[in-house]
Amino acid sequence: MVYTIENLPLQTLLPVIGRAEDHLARLDEQVRRNPVGEGFIERSHFFDAAASMWVGGELVHIDDLVLHDERMDVRAPTHELTIAHGILRARRRIAGAKADWAMSDAGIGALTGYGDRHYEAGAGEGTPASEGPADLEPMVVEDDPLARELANIDAVLEQSQRLLDRVSDAKRGSRQELVVGDLVVRDPDWDEEDRLAQWKRVLRDTDDLPPTLGAALIWDAWESLEPMQRQHWLGALLVAAYLRARGKVASHLFGFNVGLKAVPRERRRSHNRVTRLLAFLDAMSASAEAGTKDIARLAQAREQMTRRLNGRRSSSSLPTTIELVLSRPVVSAPMIAKRAKVTQRAALNLISELGVREVTGRGRYRAWGIV
Repeated sequence: MVYTIENLPLQTLLPVIGRAEDHLARLDEQVRRNPVGEGFIERSHFFDAAASMWVGGELVHIDDLVLHDERMDVRAPTHELTIAHGILRARRRIAGAKADWAMSDAGIGALTGYGDRHYEAGAGEGTPASEGPADLEPMVVEDDPLARELANIDAVLEQSQRLLDRVSDAKRGSRQELVVGDLVVRDPDWDEEDRLAQWKRVLRDTDDLPPTLGAALIWDAWESLEPMQRQHWLGALLVAAYLRARGKVASHLFGFNVGLKAVPRERRRSHNRVTRLLAFLDAMSASAEAGTKDIARLAQAREQMTRRLNGRRSSSSLPTTIELVLSRPVVSAPMIAKRAKVTQRAALNLISELGVREVTGRGRYRAWGIV
């Protein structure tokens, strides 16, 4: 499959592009200037990660994701929650790096995992790979029973890793050799590296286009080529990083998936490319509008909560609690106690003083947030 950029109906696309450009510029300016900008950025990571799972057909509760991020789960984390937390960590990694890092070959390689594989392959060139049993003998310097046991475990792990590396090399050299059960995990004919190379070519072809149109095209190319079998969610993050690298949204890592939730699936997955591009541009505008409303809501809540600081001592824990409430979709008493370094009883008192609304309604634990 080859994705090409040609014969774009600009008369149809330009009005939607202009509207998306305006919304993005307005949101970028508000995040940069508003005192709640940092809190909005942290909240957007959670909302976009949960929305990414929703777009992919999985449901992850935002409060479960927040508690899992704080290592305060009330139940065993599900597979979907683990994936959502991986998206959250990837967003933070991209947002914390330089603006153009994620769109570079090194950044894409690090996010997809292919950069590490190429590095390991390059480091192994010229070095003989010993596979004899003598190399698996544990090296124990001191006569310590625990050290001997740990060395034996290390030797077994090393032997297992070598076996996995040999199987991976054999699979790359011949698509006919498969491990039992591998078809359940991966399609052997799905050449991720080739598809990723095709997507990078589309990325280079968008350098001279407007940032929003280029973002729509590389998103559509990612959806069409599907480079990654198990990290399809990475496409939206790379599109957000693309806008950041182009300087269109410089203040934060934009969240597309929030807007994609508002677009019907029939438009997002249409057979007509123009319909898909229009759907993505509309999702871009919807995400920016939702972000603008969220900032206004946070600014109003911050103003109301900061009024309660009048007459407080400088050692009060209320400022720390306000900062936490503004930077998380929901907060719990243990989270406040951990951040403010107080007891959970004191955390409940802080919440009652701020007057934050309870949002969970669950019996096993209580959580509050700005709605």
